[in-house]
Amino acid sequence: MSELVIRNATVVDGTGRPKFVADVAVDSGKICFVGKHAEKGYREINADGLLLTPGWVDIHTHYDGQAIWDELMTPSSWHGVTTAVFGNCGVGFAPVRKGTEKYLINLMEGVEDIPESVLSEGLDFSWQSFPEYLDVLDQKARIMDIGTQIPHAALRFFVMGKRGADHQSEPTDDEIGVMGHLVEEALSAGALGFSTSRTIKHKAGDGSYTPSLTASEPELLGIAHAMRNAGRGVIEVNSDFGDGDFEILREIAKTAKRPLTVLLLQVHNAPNLWKETLASIKNARMKGQAVTGQVGSRPIGVLMGFQSSIHPFINHPLWRSMEQLPHKEKISRITSDEILRKKLICELPQDKKTQWIVSLLKTTFKLDDPTNCEPDFNESAEAFARRNNSNILEVVLSWLLEDEGKALLLHTFENYYHGDLRVIHQLLQEDSTICGLGDAGAHVGFLCDAGSMTSMLDFWVKRRTRGPRLPLEYLVKKQTKDTAETYGLFDRGQIVEGYKADFNLIDFENLRVTKPEVVYDLPAGGKRIQQKAVGYRHTFVSGVEVMVDGQNTGSLPGKLIRGSTNLAI
Repeated sequence: MSELVIRNATVVDGTGRPKFVADVAVDSGKICFVGKHAEKGYREINADGLLLTPGWVDIHTHYDGQAIWDELMTPSSWHGVTTAVFGNCGVGFAPVRKGTEKYLINLMEGVEDIPESVLSEGLDFSWQSFPEYLDVLDQKARIMDIGTQIPHAALRFFVMGKRGADHQSEPTDDEIGVMGHLVEEALSAGALGFSTSRTIKHKAGDGSYTPSLTASEPELLGIAHAMRNAGRGVIEVNSDFGDGDFEILREIAKTAKRPLTVLLLQVHNAPNLWKETLASIKNARMKGQAVTGQVGSRPIGVLMGFQSSIHPFINHPLWRSMEQLPHKEKISRITSDEILRKKLICELPQDKKTQWIVSLLKTTFKLDDPTNCEPDFNESAEAFARRNNSNILEVVLSWLLEDEGKALLLHTFENYYHGDLRVIHQLLQEDSTICGLGDAGAHVGFLCDAGSMTSMLDFWVKRRTRGPRLPLEYLVKKQTKDTAETYGLFDRGQIVEGYKADFNLIDFENLRVTKPEVVYDLPAGGKRIQQKAVGYRHTFVSGVEVMVDGQNTGSLPGKLIRGSTNLAI
């Protein structure tokens, strides 16, 4: 008898082939049977009418800190994620020298919007080297499997000290040698790759650029040779792709003989740059290189609200005078005092931050339930104000006061230049792309895209009305087999005999994300925006049930992944 048998499931197996009805049996943490009429199991679940998919493999998260203190890895565990990879974009917490921890905290605060107070409270920095960091991660039981990468910024600062972050100094040959040695050491200890950032969007909390921004070819080549020596690991990059940067990265990956994966999205200041980057990726693949572009499935946006980190009145003296009041009292005062509301609107300060936020309102929308991933520009705050002959700030204030002042508004700032998802539709259809822009664990006061795999299936398969939809089987493959194999994880991401028993049972007709909300559950009482899911009936990791109808079971079978499996089973 098998330990577990799932009966009559509609299986979407992650390979891309059409769904089929089957029984799935599990033993010793692995799938041991997929087909008709499985033998009796010690436990059986009747999955008639439910989808059975592989667990989602989310390769672009920023749980570098949260994985230390949160065994439930929320919100990802609410959305069927069974494997999470962090250490992305060149930021993380190892290696680190004693006494320099605050620099890495400041960098993570700026780049990924995780507050300093949260990280200082949640991290004890009981490690220095990257292998020691892995050992600490390995000691904690979790709800899902995790893997991580060695981040360039931490590595550079560890080796060069302050010179590594001043953008005036180049590393010496000896320093490049030390970086290479530490990368090889990290990969040998189990790092899944090396990540770096080459975008001016990434700044520390003090406004300084991320250390890896100006790293030159000799430094990158030194690291590439180390990866070649190790014979393992992925190179992950977030870049602005200017001045031939892609070709530099391609040569680095070629030297390393390692896969390259880059973030691929539409930026509004260069709305056609993604086409050039995509063409470069496809050209590299035609020449035999393993290169992928990580793409999103919905607009990248900022959530504005009276409890989030941004809204138009955040610098207003009247708002600041109420900052220490409980939320309910602030909202009560604004709601009951017409003069106060008029002053908020008419006496708005003229500082740069306020004016910048006001400029965003042109493409800011109310959040409906269910969430509309493709709002029309005719539904924006600006369009609404124009139709009703109203002040746009008056409109936004009234929207923000809804739901007892807990309402959140969406500003779309990337992947939405045309006011629709035509670009994302094209990017999702490319064989050279994988899902990878969720940023789970990051930007906690501005957004929550950790549930993008849930909204992707709901929106692109069931609910899109402004353009063509996409096949369920194709999208599941994009978030399972494709993401897993990009990181050399050939033991998961498919409902196939011999593979790891990580899977979801989903009530697909009711699958959706809930409205996002602000909660205060991080260390030091830190806030974050969270978004839950409806429709996940059961989630299993290594054959152990970890979630039932949105509630964790208390089981924590998740492990630290130490290195890729490299070869397919």
